[in-house]
This record gives sequence, C-alpha cells and structure tokens, in this order.
Amino acid sequence: MKIREAAESVKEQLVDWRREFHQNPELTWEEVRTGNRVAEELERMGIEAKRIARTGVLGILRGKSPGRTVALRADMDALPITEANDVPYKSQKDGVMHACGHDGHVAMLLGAAKVLSGMREDIEGEVRFLFQPAEEIAEGAPAMMKEGAMDGVDAVFGIHLWSDLETGRVSVEAGPRMASTGILKITVKGKSGHGSMPHQGVDAILAASAVVVDLQSIASREISPLDPVVITIGKYNGGARWNVLCGEVVMEGTTRCFNPETAENLTDIISRVAKNTAASYRAEAEVEHTLLTPPLLNDPEISEIARGSVEKLYGKEAVAEMEKVMGGEDFAFYTKAAPGAVAFVGIANSSKGTDVAHHNERFDIDEDALPVGTALYAQFALDYLAGK
Repeated sequence: MKIREAAESVKEQLVDWRREFHQNPELTWEEVRTGNRVAEELERMGIEAKRIARTGVLGILRGKSPGRTVALRADMDALPITEANDVPYKSQKDGVMHACGHDGHVAMLLGAAKVLSGMREDIEGEVRFLFQPAEEIAEGAPAMMKEGAMDGVDAVFGIHLWSDLETGRVSVEAGPRMASTGILKITVKGKSGHGSMPHQGVDAILAASAVVVDLQSIASREISPLDPVVITIGKYNGGARWNVLCGEVVMEGTTRCFNPETAENLTDIISRVAKNTAASYRAEAEVEHTLLTPPLLNDPEISEIARGSVEKLYGKEAVAEMEKVMGGEDFAFYTKAAPGAVAFVGIANSSKGTDVAHHNERFDIDEDALPVGTALYAQFALDYLAGK
C-alpha cells in the first residue's frame, strides 16, 4: 500500500486522536496524560517508547537492517486560552486550549508511527518519534536533547499546521523560516517627586517613552533593511499616583530576527540605545535580554528531500511558496544537532472556519489536513533513509 493510501486509511483514527487531545489539553510541563496516551499507542504498535524530558516520549522504530537515523518531531503542549468554539470536541479544561495545532501534530505523528510500524521490512535504519513537551516556552527541545533524543540522529523533520495556508498545500522552502525569539525587559529608573515640580525629580515615564521610540531606530537605521528585525514593547508599567512624578518604569517585550549573528548582537545594541537614551533624560536603564530560540533555518538538502516527498504524494501543485514568519520555534535547537527542516502544512478552509489566526480562542483545524501531515512524515522518513 502506498503511503498516501495508508495515511487516508487511518484518517478516522487520526481524527479520534486529535479530538481526544483537543478535549484534554495540558499546559507546558503538564503533558502527563498526553504523554501517557502517546506511549500507550506506540507500545500497541510494537514501537519502543521511552519517557524522557519529564513529560516527553521518545519512540524508536528499527528497520530490517542498519542504516541512518531520522527523527520526526511533534510538540504536545497547549495554551492558557479559554476556547470559544462550540464544537463536540471542545476543550474540557477551563482556561486551557490547543490553539496552535499541537493536538494535530501529535495525532499526525502517531499516524506516521502506525503507518511505518507496518513497513519495518521496507525501512533501512532507524526512525525516532519525538513527542516533545514545552514548545510554547522553548524549553522542550533542549530538554529532549539533553536526555539523548538526538544522539546519533542524521536528520530531523517537523511539521507545523498553518492557518495562513490552504488545506492540501505544503510549504517546505530552504533557508530562514521562523525567527529567533527573545524576551526583553528594560527597567528605567528616575527620581520621584511632586508632579507640579518635575524639575526636582527625574521623570522615568518621559525617559522610558523616549527609550521605546529610540528602540525602533535599531531596525530602521542600524540593521540592514535586508535583515528583518522586530523589537516590540508589549507591557509598560510605572507610576503610583496622578500627581506623583514617576520614579521607575518597567517594560517588557520581544525581539525577532532571522540572522543568527544579529540575534546574538541584539543584547548589546539594545543596551547601548536604552542606557544612552535614558541618560539623556538624567535617568538610568537596566536591560535584560534572553534569547529563547535561535532562528529556524531549513537545511537545503533536507528541504529538497521533503519537497520531493510532497510531490511524490500529492503532485507539484501541492507545493506552496510561503514567506517566512516572525513566530519562533524551538525546533531550531534540533537543527543545531543535525540538518533538519520544518514543513508548513495548510489547514485553512474558510467554509469550515479554520482560517483563524494561531493563539486565537476560535482557532481550529481542518481535519482533512491530518492525513496529509501523516503521509508527509512517513514519506520523508522513507525517502531520507533510502537516500532518495
């Protein structure tokens, strides 16, 4: 049986798994039930299942003969969002929801495991199934790697369901695909006083406001316009009373970029701009910038293999060209250990309401995409191991 046909034959099971996980979402580092169910299903397929990275699962499928090792990855954690969809499989946990497609990722990778477990005689080498916790805070991939999930792996492949892409289309371009993710905190310290006599103090709100404005000059005047950079301040707190000069402002935000060198240099650049701007208002600035994930860069060779897998399954018309996105992905850590790529698999179907943005309370997926992801996982593994 061909891979596409095999994936379609298990569609009902894929939908059942996806809806089960959707109804029982678990937050980061709380994926206990999800991990238990994944391990249970893998063992039922005759696949070795190891519990690693606290709530993660590593499945191992060895083929008929030795060869290379390929890893396939799915993330499992949900988000602290209250679901607004009125569907039979609505989240049963108040304030917790799969609003990014991770429930579909788990179902698709289980489907690929099921398909491949019935093809052991056709597999040369080893397939590892990485069911990863804690992607939403970028801690899961490093934890999986620390416990050996990527040891000896020759290539790694992941899928992200994507609501900006039509169902049935797949994007797997080489090069930059998702941005680095940085967490930024800036504390601007002035000197409080009476609001009617600002000259006797140092207005932290005025200084902090100038810092926010000047941070935008980094992307527009200090970094090449061919090297996209985003610096966003999303939280800004300061002041105690309407007639009291503010003595301290704390702001938090995020940074995004695609150039690894730029990502590493942003801390020094932001610190210089924030400190010097604050100083011009007689204030002081303290900067904390933590790089959560590096940029995700798809390896050209792995992307080409994956593209070939898509064309083999669904024809050239299924391959989509999609612009890179500023969202972050801790899959980028895996690509530091082995060449890898992430494919975006479309779930957008306006008639089904599945074209809603990720992390939205009405996010849902077109379940017709589940066999597509399952087939792609399995086909890529076979193609890579066969050297095609």
